[in-house]
Amino acid sequence: MKRSKLDTIDLQILAALQEDGRITNVDLAKKVGISAPPCLRRVRALEEAGFIRGYHADVEPKALGFEVTVFVMVGLHSQAESDLKAFETYVMGLELVRECHMLNGEIDFILKCVAPDLATFQSFLTEHLTPAPNVESVRTSLTIRQSKYLPGVPVEMLEEMLEG
Repeated sequence: MKRSKLDTIDLQILAALQEDGRITNVDLAKKVGISAPPCLRRVRALEEAGFIRGYHADVEPKALGFEVTVFVMVGLHSQAESDLKAFETYVMGLELVRECHMLNGEIDFILKCVAPDLATFQSFLTEHLTPAPNVESVRTSLTIRQSKYLPGVPVEMLEEMLEG
């Protein structure tokens, strides 16, 4: 059962799961106002249709000893598709890189990196990132603090659009 269009209940399910991926199906069904069996069918359909990518624990980096978060702006010599894909493939193997986004403009990629300390990040930068094939420039911005963190998307906006 694939869904091409989402209704209000689907959006409520997505919002609830995005807020708490461990909610039981019974509690989820109560929250969205339907019984448990159709709720489970809807969740499975949302998974199959690709609206839900997966479930994971949102771990606290600092509690695990990752004290440093750095955004790295990378410029490449060549922006040919094969070179862009080669860089993306290279970055997939770098554990300290947690996110990689290709950008439009002066910077080709922005990477979100975490490290236990500044020395570890500096070693990573000089041993793995700056000498990588096709890398022309690397600029870094060390985060001071995180003032907002909301994973996912603002599902509530979609609900408002359906109602309005």
